[in-house]
Amino acid sequence: MEMNSPKTALVTGAASGLGFELALLLAKDGYQLILIDIDSEKLEHSKHTILQTSETKITLMVKDLSLLNIAEDIYKNIDGIAIDVIINNAGFGLFGTFYDTDWERGSKMLHLHILTTTHLIKLILPDMVKRGAGKILNVSSLAAFQPGPLMALYYASKAYLLSFSQAISNELKGTGVTVTVLCPGPTKTSFQGVVSEGCNDNKIGFNMACPKAVASYGYKAMHNGRVVAIPGLFNKFLSILPRMLTRNRTTKIVRKIQDKNRDS
Repeated sequence: MEMNSPKTALVTGAASGLGFELALLLAKDGYQLILIDIDSEKLEHSKHTILQTSETKITLMVKDLSLLNIAEDIYKNIDGIAIDVIINNAGFGLFGTFYDTDWERGSKMLHLHILTTTHLIKLILPDMVKRGAGKILNVSSLAAFQPGPLMALYYASKAYLLSFSQAISNELKGTGVTVTVLCPGPTKTSFQGVVSEGCNDNKIGFNMACPKAVASYGYKAMHNGRVVAIPGLFNKFLSILPRMLTRNRTTKIVRKIQDKNRDS
């Protein structure tokens, strides 16, 4: 690839929320985009919105990222395009006791958060290392730092993303490729049933952050090569709380909070 050729970024879960906001930032910086999501209508809307402020090339892929080996299908569709940035943002939650939740949905979440994310990086990373350049941003969660009763699989899968990202970041030192894991707290996205456009301000608040602010924070952290990015001072404090109070105690606290959410 020529030095003056535009760079290409791949973003999963790009139809709304953090994925959409990150795609906007990439487009403003001149990246060509490969946007992936299961929602074709919202994905087309995202493309239309981005093109209102940018003339970048956008390729859309409508894919169910919870399917086994879907990463290989995506890689084949990329067809030799050099990927300079990977943003693994797609994800969803599952609430309830593990013994009582639907296994089909739970297994899809694990496939999406863990297998698809890992496999996609596995396929694209070797080319990045050969070129001596590349950036990877994995979107985890504040949930990664402790167990989460009533959302056991979600918390565990986000913990995997944190651990995996930190480990390969260390392995890649000196290669020119960096890995950043973004661990936001509660954010006004479709995860909470609130679309990105519904955010009236652009800041990281005490209880709920704006996706624009979280995306900007994670984007800067990725470009600065930071490994773990936790937006918000209160969230940073919460991330170390299990070490201060023990994981057993914080697990009990999370359970009480989740019980209140279930009863409300």
